Amino acid sequence: MGETMTAYRIVEWQHAPELVEIPVPEVGPGQVLVEVAGCGLCHSDLTMTEMPAEIGDALGWQVPFTLGHETAGRVVEVGAGVTTVSVGQAAALTSPSSCGTCAHCRAGRDSACAHGDAGRGYGRDGGLARYVRAGSVRDVLPLGALDPRHAGPLTDAGATSHHAVRRARPELGPGSVAVVIGVGGLGSFAVQILRATTEARIVAVEVDPARRAVALTLGADEAVESLPSQGGLEADAVIDIVGVDQTIRRGLRALRRGGAFVLVGAAGGGFSKPWMGGLPREVTVTSIQGSSIADAQAVVDLAAAGAVTLAVDEFALTDVVSAYEALDTGRLTGRAVVIP
Repeated sequence: MGETMTAYRIVEWQHAPELVEIPVPEVGPGQVLVEVAGCGLCHSDLTMTEMPAEIGDALGWQVPFTLGHETAGRVVEVGAGVTTVSVGQAAALTSPSSCGTCAHCRAGRDSACAHGDAGRGYGRDGGLARYVRAGSVRDVLPLGALDPRHAGPLTDAGATSHHAVRRARPELGPGSVAVVIGVGGLGSFAVQILRATTEARIVAVEVDPARRAVALTLGADEAVESLPSQGGLEADAVIDIVGVDQTIRRGLRALRRGGAFVLVGAAGGGFSKPWMGGLPREVTVTSIQGSSIADAQAVVDLAAAGAVTLAVDEFALTDVVSAYEALDTGRLTGRAVVIP
C-alpha cells in the first residue's frame, strides 16, 4: 500500500515495547490484509516484554515484532488465489499459527502443531497496529454480524476456555458438577461455555466478591471464595484458570474418582505428591496451552447466538501503555481492547 502505520512493538528483548512507525504490510499470494477494528490485550503480553533473548530464540521468535494476538477487523485486501474471503468482510484472526498439513492439524489438533510456537502477536506481527496481515485464509474467521471491534478476545481468551471445556466435557453429563477456579477474563468465558454446552452444575471459585457476583449472572449455579482444603466436593471436572500450588492442590482434591482436571493457568504452580497414589483414582489431568481453529470458530458461533457475551474496556492505541497498566493492576471492569 506504500503507507506507514503506528505499531506497538517489542523492539529489543527485556525492554519496554514502543510505539513506532513501520510500513503497512504488503500482501502476497494466498494472504489477506485486515484493517484492525479492535485488539484485545492479554497477561501473556506482559510476560513477553520480560522474556530473555535465549527463550525467545529457542521459540524461534525474532524481534522486532508487533504485540497483540486477539485481533479482529475488516478485510481490505486479498492476495492472488484467495477466493473464500472478500474485501469488506468482518473477520477475526486466529492467534496461533498452524501448517494445516501435519498429523496434528489433519486430526483437528492444530493447537499441537509445531508451527504454533510462533504466532500472531508472539514472535510474528500482531494486531496492535492499524493493519495486520494474515499469512493464509486458514487464519481468517468470518464474523458475520458480530462487531469486529470487540470480537478479538474470542480468538484467544474465549477459544482457550472452549478448548478447556471441550477436554472436560466427556465427564459432564446430566447431574454432573463442574468447577471453574478463577473467573476473570478466561474464567468468565469458561462459565458461559459450560452453561451453553453442558448440563453440569457450575461452581465458580473466585476470591474477588465482585467477580463472584458476575459469575452468577453469567450462568454459575454457585460462587464461592475457595475450595475446601480437604476435598468433599466430588466434582466431575475442575478447570483451573489460576494455576498456583494451592488451586492445583485443592482442585485435585475436589475431584471424584475418574474425574478430569484441566490446567489453564500459567502461574507456575506444581504438584508435590507422587503421581501414583497422590492423585484421585483414575483421574485425567490435561494441560491447556492455546486452542484450535475449531475452538475459535465455536466461540464465534456461540457469541453470534448470544450464548457468550463479553464486557470490554476500550482504549486508543496511543493509550496502550495505560491499558496494560490497568490490566496488570486489576483495574479493568471488562476485557481491555485497543481500537487502533
